[in-house]
Amino acid sequence: MRSELRSENQEPRTKNRQLITENWQPTFVKISIPGEAMPRGMTPRRPAKSGRHEGLRAAPKMAGKIAAGGQRNPSSLKSRDLARPGSKAAKAAKGYNPTAPERVSDILKRLDQLYPDVTCALTHKSAWELLVATILSAQSTDVRVNMVTPELFKKYPTVQDFARLEPQQLEPDIRSTGLFRNKSKSVVGAAKRIVTDFGGQVPQNMADLLTLPGVARKTANVVLGSWFKIADGVVVDTHVHRISRRLELTKNDDPKKIEEDLMNVIPREKWILISHQIIWHGRKLCFARSPKCADCPLENICHAEDKTWSTVDRHAGAKA
Repeated sequence: MRSELRSENQEPRTKNRQLITENWQPTFVKISIPGEAMPRGMTPRRPAKSGRHEGLRAAPKMAGKIAAGGQRNPSSLKSRDLARPGSKAAKAAKGYNPTAPERVSDILKRLDQLYPDVTCALTHKSAWELLVATILSAQSTDVRVNMVTPELFKKYPTVQDFARLEPQQLEPDIRSTGLFRNKSKSVVGAAKRIVTDFGGQVPQNMADLLTLPGVARKTANVVLGSWFKIADGVVVDTHVHRISRRLELTKNDDPKKIEEDLMNVIPREKWILISHQIIWHGRKLCFARSPKCADCPLENICHAEDKTWSTVDRHAGAKA
């Protein structure tokens, strides 16, 4: 009885196996090609665990918008447009010398046209007043300093008046210029040194000026150039630092080395004026952030990496 039931139960299973074997056909998986329409019912491959599809590459993105006439908008230049070593732009610019006399002369000529008669923006009536104003301008603006100095010099008219002060007495008068404690020490200390060592007269040479408290090469160059008309160096402030790097007149970041580089490529008779011109250019157009490159007459000879608009290749490293 049990054997009969077992044979009856096994018979349907055997028939099912025969049907499966007879009707079996191989199944082929169709691999879809990117861009080709996928037939209905086909299931796409699951992405790999890494999140990428093997063998597929993302469609390249446009580097910039297309302006009217099929030309690329210069304002949409991306980092790959930079003339990096080995790039097409770098090969095209092979032999380019940013400090070539012809290019430097062109820069000076354009600056002369833009700022022909600019002078020091700090208000002063003597070498001493200019020295004080320059010390106060550190980490401040000329506008702020010019708001402070008229009352300051009215209260203390001579260098001897400053020499009789203690730094704490001067602090309230110059507080709004920032760093007022250090500046008070520098101004009072410089006044005392000038009175005791130089007969109350501001020195007219670099070596003696550098012995005064709070005076480095930038301040000394301002006094020598703007008051005494002595071209002993180039003033390197924040504007000159930024723009000389953008114009590739230097690759250095240290003010002293930047000054040396500028002195090597700029004629001596231009040392005083070029500082004022670049400073005014930095205030008018070549800002630290969002410079007005579209309005700049130097735009087509400037390859700065951080330009906001450009008609020429940008060079890696040429930035503020």
